[in-house]
Amino acid sequence: MRPIRATIDLAAVRANLAVVRARAPGARVWAVCKANAYGHGLARFVPVILTADGLALLEIESAIALRQAGNTQPILMLEGAFDAPELADCAKYNLSLVVHSHEQVRMIVSARPAKPLSVFLKFNSGMNRLGFHAAGLRAAVSTLQGHANIASLALMTHFADADGEPGVADAFARFNAASAGMNLRATLANSAAILRYPQTHREWVRPGIMLYGCSPLPDQTAESIGLQPVMTLKSRLIAVRDLAAGDRVGYGGTFAAERPMRVGVVACGYADGYPRHAPGTREHGTPVLIDGVRTRTVGRVSMDMLIVDLAPVPAANVGSEVTLWGEGLSADEVATAAGTVSYELLCALAARVPVDVIDGNST
Repeated sequence: MRPIRATIDLAAVRANLAVVRARAPGARVWAVCKANAYGHGLARFVPVILTADGLALLEIESAIALRQAGNTQPILMLEGAFDAPELADCAKYNLSLVVHSHEQVRMIVSARPAKPLSVFLKFNSGMNRLGFHAAGLRAAVSTLQGHANIASLALMTHFADADGEPGVADAFARFNAASAGMNLRATLANSAAILRYPQTHREWVRPGIMLYGCSPLPDQTAESIGLQPVMTLKSRLIAVRDLAAGDRVGYGGTFAAERPMRVGVVACGYADGYPRHAPGTREHGTPVLIDGVRTRTVGRVSMDMLIVDLAPVPAANVGSEVTLWGEGLSADEVATAAGTVSYELLCALAARVPVDVIDGNST
């Protein structure tokens, strides 16, 4: 068996949820676990997040599987129903749904659901992906409020810049103006807004990436926020090579040794979910830990292997432990070096990577 393994720490999930509750003490929590719980495995994630007030998903098959397994938590479908059969399933399985278009409003009005639906109308506050503008929001509320097919009506939006310099002031003002006088509950705050903008917390917050132990803020580390990594990806050195000055490494020879050096070959590549575009040039390498010591990648990442500089770890040899991200090396830092975000790393973990589940220090 290849030595690569991922570890999912359930105790870290609970700790991160506690951080959410401490930062948004007056709000209920939708735990966002779409995309197979950000690559962590929905079946592993849900049992330890039962103390959240609800789950937020995209995939109807995942929501139905949870219900059939006995889960009774509120579940919010973040893109709503895509057609009439899915709408019927939302009623059958007691799923709340986001409604973001006039087509979805018409689908609800013309439906004959088994029971009335819980609906969150989505306002477009500047992201310009999904959601109603102000006039459309008012029309949707007018159509659905009090309708026989509606059990409850609430509002939501998604901030485009909660983690950036623009912030949420403009988007929040737009939402408040559009919803003035409606007196409806709302869910506005994603992970970044939970941390930076308490005025947006309202009745529900929607933490995503922070539940998995990564920072949603470019100027704050996960550790400084009090978050713990849930996923740690580790492998081992499977070969060690001595290079002479001028020797090149990997496909295309993008890295050339300036002087004699030792490099190690790690059993991990882009087929395992490691980013192929992670840099490994002379000027820029992607951080890794070898036996707990920081070093960097060299050369291009290939399908099943990557190569690391062993100069900082002279005692390293075949079998030495390699941490790709997680405990001791934040996925945020690896993602930044690779020009992406930690979300992509976590979601990309390949099915061929074995996964161990621990709870703190116990398996």
